Amino acid sequence: MDLFNLLPLAEVQVTSVCDVNREGPGYISWDWMEGKEAKVGGREPARRLVDEHYTRTKGAAQYRSCRAYADYRDLLNREDVDAVVVATPDHTHAVIVMEALKRRKHVYCEKPLAYTVREARMLTEAARRAGVATQLGNQGQATEQARLTQEIIMDGAIGPVRKVYVNLGVRFWDAPASGHRPADTPPVPEGLDWDLWLGPAPERPYHPAYHPWRWRDWGDFGTGPLGDMGCHILSTVFKALKLRHPISVEAECTEIGPEVYPRRFKVEYAFPARGDMPPVTLIWCDEGYTPPVPPELEPGRRLGSPLYIGDNGTLMDYLLIPESRRKAYGEPPKVLPRSRGQYQEWIDACRGGAPAGSDFVSHSGLLTETPLLGNIAMRTGKKLQWDGPNLRITNDEGANQYLHRTYRQGWTL
Repeated sequence: MDLFNLLPLAEVQVTSVCDVNREGPGYISWDWMEGKEAKVGGREPARRLVDEHYTRTKGAAQYRSCRAYADYRDLLNREDVDAVVVATPDHTHAVIVMEALKRRKHVYCEKPLAYTVREARMLTEAARRAGVATQLGNQGQATEQARLTQEIIMDGAIGPVRKVYVNLGVRFWDAPASGHRPADTPPVPEGLDWDLWLGPAPERPYHPAYHPWRWRDWGDFGTGPLGDMGCHILSTVFKALKLRHPISVEAECTEIGPEVYPRRFKVEYAFPARGDMPPVTLIWCDEGYTPPVPPELEPGRRLGSPLYIGDNGTLMDYLLIPESRRKAYGEPPKVLPRSRGQYQEWIDACRGGAPAGSDFVSHSGLLTETPLLGNIAMRTGKKLQWDGPNLRITNDEGANQYLHRTYRQGWTL
């Protein structure tokens, strides 16, 4: 998706692509009419896509072909690039992003920024030191709806907000058949460097249950449903309510198995007061857990998300409810700058403009830590007290081990 969106931009020239897989089937298609697993993917299909685009738009005589790499380190060593896009499985985000930041490359990284809380903090500080343009792939933050939500709350239309609910349904991808790793060990597909795919994760045999895209449910590779969607949905919540570190997090969930993330869970965060804003409770309800229906919601109307519960009303996503209240209120004063688009924000920042809306330093580093803390609460089954500035769980020393993990030999930040 990122490649498709960047190729048409006039300020962008894609020179190189990198993928540990040369070419193979089973990749997710973003065109749902093609089915969920209908695409051929890998570095060679990506290279051909780039070559075909520039040959068509620039002409063969003016275009130097795209290079394809299996190892991101080879690309960074050999190519004089200005910026990189990281869209790998979650467990390899940090090592790739950190290497790029050390070389002072501008970085766009798909959400979440990192696999562990400590990684997210380290990347945030590395981006601050590097002084480069960064952007997280939570595209919703650039929308008009995100700005309307913030402006309605800023305008005081629902009064002080004390509670927020996020309500998600069933995911579009199937959960693993069991919570245990597969017992069979099929051969590694030709062209796939399985050792590179594993990266810093613990070694285990290849299996199609992990690659090319069901890795997200597996604890060694993904960050689960909360890591998948948390940075998307909570971005506007954080901006609208000026949230920073939570002070506690607790969770309840139905476990699937010892190696996979639960699909049905509820996570509750407590945030302290911020200036003249009161403390906020943020409750994430997923696959079966549902928030209470606001009394303002009309009978028969679908319950939307997020729900901002204020002293003087309720905002459902970016809409005041009921509809009669929305119509009577109209539009909030437009006081926030509008986005030129998720990718254009980043390109403008690369060229010396203002930081992008989800840059690592001011927004998405801290944002990423929050859903990852929720995963730790699910894992421990305890209410955790969080000292965000000092990166420490204060009421359970043993839980601090989950803030990071030991990398496989040969891998480091």
